[in-house]
Amino acid sequence: MMLSRAKPATGAGRISGIKGDRKTQELPKLEDFLQKRDYTGAITLLEFNRSSGKTDIDTDLWIACCLFHLGDYKGAMEIYEKVTNRKEFLPEVWNYLACAYFLLGMYPEAYEASKKGPKTGLQNRLLFHLSHKFSDENSLMDYHQNLQDILEDQLSLAAIHYLRNHYQEAIDVYKRILLDNRDYLALNVYIALCYHKLDYYDVSQEVLQAYLQQYPDSAIALNLKACNHFRLYDGKAAENELKSLQDMASPTFTFNRDLIKHNMVVFQGGDGALQVLPPLVDVIPEARLNLVIYYLKQDDITEAYALIKDVEPCTPQEYILKGVVNAALGQEQGTREHLKIAQQYFQLVGGSASECDTIPGRQCMASCFFLLKQFQDVLLYLNSIKSYFYSDDNFNFNYAQAKAANGNFKDAEEIFCMIQSEKIKHDYVYISWLARCYIMNHKPRNAWELYLKMETSGESFSLLQLISNDCYKMGQFYYSAKAFHVLERLDPNPEYWEGKRGACVGVFQQIIAEREVKDRLQEVIQMLGNISNPQVEYITRTMKKWAKESKVQL
Repeated sequence: MMLSRAKPATGAGRISGIKGDRKTQELPKLEDFLQKRDYTGAITLLEFNRSSGKTDIDTDLWIACCLFHLGDYKGAMEIYEKVTNRKEFLPEVWNYLACAYFLLGMYPEAYEASKKGPKTGLQNRLLFHLSHKFSDENSLMDYHQNLQDILEDQLSLAAIHYLRNHYQEAIDVYKRILLDNRDYLALNVYIALCYHKLDYYDVSQEVLQAYLQQYPDSAIALNLKACNHFRLYDGKAAENELKSLQDMASPTFTFNRDLIKHNMVVFQGGDGALQVLPPLVDVIPEARLNLVIYYLKQDDITEAYALIKDVEPCTPQEYILKGVVNAALGQEQGTREHLKIAQQYFQLVGGSASECDTIPGRQCMASCFFLLKQFQDVLLYLNSIKSYFYSDDNFNFNYAQAKAANGNFKDAEEIFCMIQSEKIKHDYVYISWLARCYIMNHKPRNAWELYLKMETSGESFSLLQLISNDCYKMGQFYYSAKAFHVLERLDPNPEYWEGKRGACVGVFQQIIAEREVKDRLQEVIQMLGNISNPQVEYITRTMKKWAKESKVQL
């Protein structure tokens, strides 16, 4: 649009007015920043006002409020503490300070501060959450009864349901609120979190998308999307989802930055765990658990136990992890006490109404019966979930052991041979069970080859004992004799000599019955050796005589 030249463009008042309007437009207001949730911008304005001499208690409280929303709870706490030291301030500040204490994990301090504040809905909600943290069921119910049918109280109730692992109840509350408040899109994130916890990762993704379409830069939503990808696909897919989040993570948003660092360690299979996780143990609840998992994977059972021994488990994951650590420590040290504790933890999770029909719940019951050596019951549970773990080496390792312990050596051998992990394949438990399966499936040569691949050690000696005795029981006398022969050379125990003698005679009988090749007779005679023993002389003389009569070349 062209301005008319007929109208004068002069006049100091007019020009001055225009400049004044521009100046007014250029001055932002605190309300504008808060409306846009630009808390960094709000703090900048408030700090500018304070440096200009416009300082009062309200300015401090607004700065504390903005720091709180940015996740800088320590900064907010310090300001609220200074305010409470003044002569005059609103009593409600005690509740604000209590909220900062709460989110810093300072629960006793939060309780004391809140008790000094006025009885408001905020105080009741805070004490409701503190009762949950203190596991005070009586107080929890008292504050629960004080909740009203208002948005803040219902959201608080849903949060407690979530924290108590009542995810479906939390979903019901959120959906009920969402029906009346369609524009509360953030509720979709909470619902998605619940579905994630229920292992419905695809449903979680679908619900989450409704929020991400509107707010594609949400740190919490993008992080949850990455976690869903980790469960649905793999760590690489999850990493890709976090890349954009890493780029925009604000240095003032401490919790967000820590959360990203924590999850990247998980997605990358534990890389950098010792650098990242220890400082986060008291910041992110899962950090302690993931550090325990890292130590378990490194076979550092002592460190894992030290980290978790004082944890009072509240969630199924904590019970399971504490059970796994106790089971590992009990097996490593041979202590029955730790194994019993592990068995009890597994039984608690597997027998609970909320977990009994879940995959982790069934794994727990299988582990419980495994420790009790009730392998038929172990197979009952593992059979029901095996389709989910077809290529999982750890699952197959336990599944094969249960099959073998239950006498099903054919299936056990097949499952053992499916395992790809070199770590497991070098484990003596794996080697010994596979050797037993080979022997029971009439493949003693394969068992002997397992021994030949082992380095000389106490474990190789134990494997020789297993091969010698199991082959003897199965009538596989040739490999039993070979094993007893090596054992006798390593340890001149009369039992090994007697075993070798019996096995050698067994081989001779099988050669006569044409169930063993005649060429092995010479090796058997050599194993018996030139010992000055009437029994040996009689046995070897008999063998040589038969060989001569049967025209067998020695």
